[in-house]
Amino acid sequence: MYIAIAVGLLVVLGGLLVGLLRGRGGAAETKAPETTTAPDLRPAPGVADTDTVAPPAERPVEVEPEAPEDVLAPDLEPTPTLERPEAPAGRLQRLRARLARSNTALGRGLLALLSRGGLDEEAWEDVEDTLLQADLGVEATTELVDRLRTRVKVEGVGSEDEARAILRSELLTLVDPTMDRRLASGRVDLRPAVIMVVGVNGTGKTTTVGKLARVLVAEDKDVVLGAADTFRAAAADQLETWGARVGVPTIRSDKDGADPASVAFDAVRAARELEADSVIIDTAGRLHNKVGLMDELGKVKRVIEKQSPIDEVLLVLDATTGQNGMRQAEVFAEVAGITGIVLTKLDGTAKGGIVVAVQRKLGVPVKLVGLGEGPDDLAPFDPEAFVDAILA
Repeated sequence: MYIAIAVGLLVVLGGLLVGLLRGRGGAAETKAPETTTAPDLRPAPGVADTDTVAPPAERPVEVEPEAPEDVLAPDLEPTPTLERPEAPAGRLQRLRARLARSNTALGRGLLALLSRGGLDEEAWEDVEDTLLQADLGVEATTELVDRLRTRVKVEGVGSEDEARAILRSELLTLVDPTMDRRLASGRVDLRPAVIMVVGVNGTGKTTTVGKLARVLVAEDKDVVLGAADTFRAAAADQLETWGARVGVPTIRSDKDGADPASVAFDAVRAARELEADSVIIDTAGRLHNKVGLMDELGKVKRVIEKQSPIDEVLLVLDATTGQNGMRQAEVFAEVAGITGIVLTKLDGTAKGGIVVAVQRKLGVPVKLVGLGEGPDDLAPFDPEAFVDAILA
């Protein structure tokens, strides 16, 4: 029995000794170098213990949504494209075509009368009537008929071509190609040329100023506009729109009813500072028989002249008014010192003779003519093209 107890104790002690040796050997095998720290792969609190531990998830890369194609950032807005006005030379072709359509009665009537030969007094009276109906005026009509009588008697007329040659020569003399029709639009003595535009209500004065700016821009001029028509609320806005289309600045007042002379003064000063080639001053339309308004026009002119001479004063006349516009022209000439005429609506129902009548009445040339409603329907007046269009 003692032997059996001793054997059991030996077995138990042997098992303990083997277990102790195994524990020391395993610790020695798995002991990491002191300079290396093993990663802690234990699950975080609250995470189930699994055989494998997933690596931490990568942060997603945020991608900004693309802007729609039709939406541009403010700093990427395209610069408005400025219009390039048609060159004045190209407009003269349209001048001839449109004048020919509106003045054929004058040319054809005269040619028919002159070319039939053997003109008696009744025929010459018909010639006079035709010229008067064309708004040529009594004085110019009488002068032209006298010349035609003499030439027909001396040279004779045997065909329409001969009649056309005589009539062209005499009409051209009346229109007077020797008049200086150049427009003061370039710098004078290191200052901008000053152009003041005047006229009665309804002649298309502000529109004419805008079109004139396009004429000068087409000639590579630097232009400044002055909105001195402060009585009509929309005048300054209208003028500013015309200028913006071709890159021309407009000097205006922020207040309705501001002093027009002050605005004109500021416009001329701004043109000087910008070293512009010319400045065009738009004035309010006014009736020629309103003394107060005409006096104010004189004031505008005097205020401008305190800092710069005025190189051009253009009177805008509606060509369809015919002889009725002659008195208007005379009064404006007395107050403002007209240097040139702009005839608007010459391609409509206007009679070609108005060109001769207004020039003879005022002693100043027609410098520009309006041919229609388009932005480039304003052209320098060419006497030969005008007469040829009448006889076309």
